[in-house]
Amino acid sequence: MGSEAEAAAARFPGTSASIGRALTQSEQVQDKVERAAADLSTVNAVLKKEIGGFVPLRQIELALSQSEVIEAKVQEAAEELEAVNDALAQEIDERHELEHRLSKSEGALHESRAEGRRARHSALHDAITGLPNLTLFNDRLHGALAQAQRHKWRLAVMFIDLDEFKSINDTHGHDTGDRVLQMVAHRLQDAVREGDTVSRRGGDEFLFIALEAKDESAASTVAARIIACIAETCDIDGVTFTVKASVGIALYPEDGCTAQELLKHADVAMYAAKQQKQGAVLFSQLPR
Repeated sequence: MGSEAEAAAARFPGTSASIGRALTQSEQVQDKVERAAADLSTVNAVLKKEIGGFVPLRQIELALSQSEVIEAKVQEAAEELEAVNDALAQEIDERHELEHRLSKSEGALHESRAEGRRARHSALHDAITGLPNLTLFNDRLHGALAQAQRHKWRLAVMFIDLDEFKSINDTHGHDTGDRVLQMVAHRLQDAVREGDTVSRRGGDEFLFIALEAKDESAASTVAARIIACIAETCDIDGVTFTVKASVGIALYPEDGCTAQELLKHADVAMYAAKQQKQGAVLFSQLPR
C-alpha cells in the first residue's frame, strides 16, 4: 500500500495520497475502456462483414460472444469509474471540510493572540490616558537604573502633580476631568524625548524618567518645559482650562541609587514645590 501511495504522489505532485490513488485508478479504468472500445470496434467490423454476407456463421457467433464479453468489461469499467468518482467526491468534501476547520482555527488563534495583546496592554497601561501604569513604570525604572550603573550615566526621576485638579472634577464632572488628564498625558508625551518614560501614577499624579540627565540644570530645564507645556490653555466643550503642575526632581546617583529612594525623594520635592508654588524643585535643594 505504501508503494502505491508513493507512486501516486510521484505521478501527481501536489495532491494528497488518496487523491493520487484515485487518479491512478481513473487512468486504469480509462485504459480498460479504451481496450474495450478497440475490441468492440473489431467485433463491429466482423458484424458488418456478416451483414454483407461475407462471414461464416461460426465467426458471427464468435463475434457475438466477444461482444457480450466486451459489454461485461464496459459495465465493469463503468462501475469502477463510478467508485473512483465517489472516492474523489468524498476526498474533495473532506478537503473542503478540513480547509474550513483550519480557517476557523486560524481565525480563533488570531483572535486569541489579539485578546492576549489587549490583556497585556491593559495590565500595563492606564485605562484613561493609555500611558504606562505604575507596574510598567517601575519595570522601566529598574531597567534604566541598571543601564545607568553599567555605563556611569545620570538620570532624573520626576514626580508631577496637577494643581487644584480636584476643583475641575467637582465643578465640571469626572468625564471632563478625564479629558483633561488625557490632554495632559498627550502633552507630556510630546514634551519628552524618545526613550524617556511618562507614566500615570494615579489620580492627577504622573511620573517621568529622563534618561542621561547631565546635571541639575539640565533636569530643571526639562521640568520647566513640562510645566510650560501643560500650562497651555485648552478648550473642552466650550470651557477653557489652564492647568498648572508642580514637579519634584530626584537625580541618580546623588539623590538615591534605588528606584524606591528616587521615587520617595522626587515625591518629597514635589510636595515642597506645591507648598512653595515654585513649579519645580530639586530634592538636592531641600534643607537636610
